[in-house]
Amino acid sequence: MSGVSKARKIAYLSVVTALALVLSYLESLFPPFVAVPGVKVGLANIAVVFALYKLGFNQACAVSVLRVFLVSVLFGSAVSLSYSGAGALVSLLGMFFLKRTELFSVPVVSISGAVLHNLAQTAVACIMLDTSVLKYYIPVLLLTGIAAGVVIGLVSAVLIQRVGVQWEQ
Repeated sequence: MSGVSKARKIAYLSVVTALALVLSYLESLFPPFVAVPGVKVGLANIAVVFALYKLGFNQACAVSVLRVFLVSVLFGSAVSLSYSGAGALVSLLGMFFLKRTELFSVPVVSISGAVLHNLAQTAVACIMLDTSVLKYYIPVLLLTGIAAGVVIGLVSAVLIQRVGVQWEQ
């Protein structure tokens, strides 16, 4: 969408950020799908992947940072901010670089983001808890990251295809 006004861009970003926040909240209401602590689908990443493809990297960063910050303030803590922030940053950078190659589909980009998110959070946990025993948790996180990434990627791909908003990147 060339020539999109600044007000319209702010409105789009606000709606996508609000969607990410609502999806985070809704996901927090559901009991865990598996008996593995901390494993979630990451519904809010639908908004981030959508923003990355339709609005651009800077806008996806804004959505991701705002979502992580607001969820931590409203529903979490400083500790959850450090875990979520690290996961979101590493995930978004990985997805950006894969998307930029134009060699990978949306679900593959999403899978990479989910796996990178889990690995970054595990690294932060190892540092904060001063232990390396959590590395044994990585195979489980890789499998759940792949599964979550597929789900988020497929939903995101449909939204990217069907929602008409886009501006120069």
